Amino acid sequence: MTAVTASSTRRRRVNRLPAEMTSFVGRRHEVAAARKALGESRSVTLTGAGGAGKTRLALRVGEEVARAFRDGVWLVELAALDDAGMLAQTVVEALEIRGPSARDPLWVLTDHLRDKQALLILDNCEHLVEECAVLVERLLRAAPGVRVLATGRQALGIAGEQTLTVPPLPLPATGEPRESLDALLRYDAVRLFAERARAILPTFTVTEENRDVVTAICRHVDGLPLAIELAAARLRALSAQQILDLLDDRFRLLTAGSPAVLPRHQTLRALIDWSYELCSQQERLLWERAAVFADGFWLSSAEEVCAGSDIAREEVVDLVIGLVDKSILIREEHQQDVRYRMLETIRQYGRDRLTASGQESTLRRRHRDHYQALAARVRSELFGPAQVSWFTRLHLENANLRTALDYSFGETGETEAGIDMATDLLYHWITSCYLGEGRRWLDQGLAAYTEPDEIRARALWTGAWLAILQADAPAATSMLDESRSIGERLRDESILGYTALFSGMIAMSDGRAETAIKLYEDALARHTDSQDPVGRALSLIRLSLVHSRLGNFSLAETLAEECMAVCDAYGEGWHRAYCSMALGVAAWRQEDLGRATELEKQSLRFNRSLGDALGAGVALEVLAWTAATQKRYRRAARLLGCLLTVWRSAGAPLSGYGFMADYHDGCAARTRKALGETAFATALRQGARLSYDEALAFGLEEDRPAEEESAEPAPLTRRESEIARLVAQGMTNKEIAASLVIAQRTAEGHIEHILTKLGFNSRAQIAVWVGEQARASHGT
Repeated sequence: MTAVTASSTRRRRVNRLPAEMTSFVGRRHEVAAARKALGESRSVTLTGAGGAGKTRLALRVGEEVARAFRDGVWLVELAALDDAGMLAQTVVEALEIRGPSARDPLWVLTDHLRDKQALLILDNCEHLVEECAVLVERLLRAAPGVRVLATGRQALGIAGEQTLTVPPLPLPATGEPRESLDALLRYDAVRLFAERARAILPTFTVTEENRDVVTAICRHVDGLPLAIELAAARLRALSAQQILDLLDDRFRLLTAGSPAVLPRHQTLRALIDWSYELCSQQERLLWERAAVFADGFWLSSAEEVCAGSDIAREEVVDLVIGLVDKSILIREEHQQDVRYRMLETIRQYGRDRLTASGQESTLRRRHRDHYQALAARVRSELFGPAQVSWFTRLHLENANLRTALDYSFGETGETEAGIDMATDLLYHWITSCYLGEGRRWLDQGLAAYTEPDEIRARALWTGAWLAILQADAPAATSMLDESRSIGERLRDESILGYTALFSGMIAMSDGRAETAIKLYEDALARHTDSQDPVGRALSLIRLSLVHSRLGNFSLAETLAEECMAVCDAYGEGWHRAYCSMALGVAAWRQEDLGRATELEKQSLRFNRSLGDALGAGVALEVLAWTAATQKRYRRAARLLGCLLTVWRSAGAPLSGYGFMADYHDGCAARTRKALGETAFATALRQGARLSYDEALAFGLEEDRPAEEESAEPAPLTRRESEIARLVAQGMTNKEIAASLVIAQRTAEGHIEHILTKLGFNSRAQIAVWVGEQARASHGT
């Protein structure tokens, strides 16, 4: 059975494709061909001219085959990626592989996908063909259940690749007899123009009076979907006839000779040239300047970066509205705010114009300055009520942050700004999928910026924290030693406080609890003196955990409650969530299990909202330990299975909290003994089959909370239970089919579903499971 025709399993599929904002017109043949190709080959590339609709077709194919991929369909957008060295990291982030890993991102990818059944859509590969080819070949060799659907101007050129050309939309042939109106509207190009025109003018229809004009417009732009949409957008101000007239007057290139000999990208550029000419001088300037943004922008960002000579700040909003009206900018809703972006072809056109104007360097500098200031502001407002909204904004801005950092480390004399910005983004790196990227930016900055000052010292302890989370203690120790030396020379209490704090973490991971306490207390004193609530909260959390481990429960709770008070005074949530986790550990150790469960759920809920896989994983760990102590062994085993998924997302088990690993091991041993090896393994597999989001929902008992305690851990249908019993009797598929008077293929399908539901891979395991269920039902 091919991946494309495989039946769906019981658990929900992951779909990380953007929702369609407009109707999908035509392409039935291409969709069918792409689905067939994916069934025959693990690597399929859609090629064609810019504006031909490759991306939209790939997304539609992904939607239609999603049920066949147990671990989801994932979109990786590469258009904004200029640095080929960041390709693997970009894919890591798109797949939401959260948390710490010091390994090469390509190794992280292959390890993550090794046992997955997933479809990756690599969109806009044309400027990274060789790098994408290497990446895809590596992934396909390492992960037999993975398939890749790529889009670009050319094939990747790898073995086994199937290439499909995405042609322009079908058009009525010239010189053919005139067809009926109904027949004309069956041509995809005409239908697309009509639908997009109705979005602009609800009363628009293709009639006998305008049909020839509409057909001529579609022919002039060679049936390219993007060109048709841009032409239809002009109906805001022009009639269809005026659009055709302007095409005739301004783009004689389109009608001079056979369109077949003209590159399609010239056709599209001609239409964009026309859109450009229809803009006012100021709108053109804003278009060019806004092209400096890598992946969209907010109005406030445009006002900051694009205002200047010939554009007043207060004029930007009207110019943005004008560009939205002309379909140059796309408006996107983000909670209570609006963000704008350009199609990549439109953005590249603007970028080319900006380069030709000689202003690109100035705009890139403004862009960097804007995002450097944003990073500094987020750092200054980190410990407060706006925390989650700031982290969410930084996540949306990652491509722009990367562009700003790339400018800083690529321009002479800008390294100091780059390392300062990378340091300010510490919490962006550790609360999302970007920890590995953050460490690489800091390593690059530290290699280039060697001045032994406060900037370098801060970058050193920041890099050390990232290294600790990646379980790279030697590198962390080296960075902390240098940072401490600079701090002592500068007599900087903040630097010395953080070096003591992170040195305490390393000591704790080595089992040197008393040394860790001294270092944490030193850090707490320094951060209290320097009035740093962030350092103070971190120190209190760590002190609480170490005292809880040593059995000093009263002191552990006092420290955690002091941390809670600090967080509440500032309206802060993230450190509070970790503090809640620490309190939960102390409550669990004292067998106050109801309180421990509620505290860990509080922590888990917040870390889920923030996308912090590490924080979610630690909270889920304590919930598993608590469940085992409550003798809810089946739930404990399933939570341990969930943790296999969560820790893979985070990058390493209990990263930064390795001193609690023995609690995990004790929970697993106790649960295995209580359930028995087979039942324990079954429940563990059930938890491991859940997606990351499903695992967290299970931890919070949001999804069928009572199911895990049922006598049957993975309930089968009545027919499946009947077939399972026949399998246990040793019957073959043919004998089962004859006994139940069903087709042998039907019997085989039922057995496949049974194996999937129970997480088994052999009939013998089904037989053992049936026996256990029978004994359980008789109380033996």
